[in-house]
Amino acid sequence: MAFLNANQDAVRETLEPEEMYVETIFHEVVDGVDYLYWYSVQGENGQSADHSEHWLDKHHVVFWQECIDEIFPGEDLTTRVHMSPRRVEAAMRPRGD
Repeated sequence: MAFLNANQDAVRETLEPEEMYVETIFHEVVDGVDYLYWYSVQGENGQSADHSEHWLDKHHVVFWQECIDEIFPGEDLTTRVHMSPRRVEAAMRPRGD
């Protein structure tokens, strides 16, 4: 996480081609173990970080491969309520809509 925090300008460079509107990493410590949780909101045609040539994404993918537990399934959550200012929603629409 220190790497991502130290390279936030580079992180922001990767968000546009990925059409990543929100990427947040949460953590909690349970019984002395640090667990990380990713929450992302991505546009429909966003590029996957796995296919990116950006140096930061390459580093990020290596980190994911080291820390993600493939046995523990991810959750695909269903939105029940969404609230944000209209100006934020407008900014999240792809250009040309």
